[in-house]
Amino acid sequence: MMVFYIDPGTGSMLFSIVIGLVTMLYFVGKAAFIKLKFVLSGGKAVANGDRYSFVIYSEGERYWNVFKPVVEEFERRQIPVLFYTSSEHDPIFSEEFTHVKAEFIGEGNKAFTRLNFLEADVCLMTTPGLDVYQLKRSRGVKHYSHILHSPGDATTYRLFGLDYFDSVLLTGEYQKAHLRLLEEKRNIQVKDLEVVGCPYLDVLQEKVSSLKVASDKPYTVLVAPSWGPSGILSRYGKELLDPLVETGFTIIVRPHPQSFQSEKDVLDTLKSRYEQKSNLKWDSNRENLTSLSQADIMISDFSGVIFDYAFLFNRPFMYVKADFDALPYDAYDIEEEPWTFRVLNEIGLELKPESFSAIKQVLLDASENELLTENRQKARETAWQYRGKSGERVVDYLLEKQKNLN
Repeated sequence: MMVFYIDPGTGSMLFSIVIGLVTMLYFVGKAAFIKLKFVLSGGKAVANGDRYSFVIYSEGERYWNVFKPVVEEFERRQIPVLFYTSSEHDPIFSEEFTHVKAEFIGEGNKAFTRLNFLEADVCLMTTPGLDVYQLKRSRGVKHYSHILHSPGDATTYRLFGLDYFDSVLLTGEYQKAHLRLLEEKRNIQVKDLEVVGCPYLDVLQEKVSSLKVASDKPYTVLVAPSWGPSGILSRYGKELLDPLVETGFTIIVRPHPQSFQSEKDVLDTLKSRYEQKSNLKWDSNRENLTSLSQADIMISDFSGVIFDYAFLFNRPFMYVKADFDALPYDAYDIEEEPWTFRVLNEIGLELKPESFSAIKQVLLDASENELLTENRQKARETAWQYRGKSGERVVDYLLEKQKNLN
């Protein structure tokens, strides 16, 4: 018996071709059917009950904080919205909305197939890569809008991640320049670029205001790395944690969620090594706010948690520099270094491996740096504009866009 193997790349391409043909036939057939109904009705308008004004698509529960202010604003204005999600446990299902209808549409290709047949005026999502891989533009959608879920550079997506959206909703004005440069270099459609703020930071800011942290707690260091071979735990592990434990400070290690799958062996080894150390704790909670609020200083690498910590708490952090390979990202086509990396040495301090042996004094010195405090405030103003108003601004933009489309 012959066995044929199709690699993931080829499978993805075949899926795209098949779905493209099926959707084309679907919309051509539907248009012909509507035209026939129009003729048979004597020229009277034929309503399409499957079309929606606004559709939001979320890849899963981890993006709820991005969409929460937007959905709540639609609800407050009593505007109907269809919320598609690829998570059966999405927090939206526990909300009691009247005007927002939530529906689980499956994951992966199952979700993309559903979206490829979507009929809506406006579709909002955080998912990049529209018309690049399996997620294709539906002929039934007039406008696709992408909302950033990080205050970092908009060019740190995989190649062509934002190229084929009709609009991109930004967290700060600074993100516009590089997107315009990509449009010019690639000779692609000019998009709407609207600064709306950062919804998920708005949500976290509300939660921070209600947190209570003991004032007499011991000095606490949070180690919050990214995952993979360039992350702190994989690169240094005990080289960093050994001297940290010896400081006597409270040490909280919060691995990236992906670490529990991709580098489980690393975590298991480290957990076993420090099992008897009472001043080292591991945090695997879904939300990071508790650990962030307790930390007097944070050690990270290239993880986006740096901006959560710096912008929400304006406390000192140190980062272990990692080499960023821009080749798979949009940033590769931009000569200037991304703001995300340029600003690090202005708002934080680099922690070099040769300083691990003197880590206690290094941490204490970093806590006293007043210039970094001022720089973090400036960076927050640059990357997180319209604080607390993101939901309102997103809905304002989408409503105006739908009005112009119709």
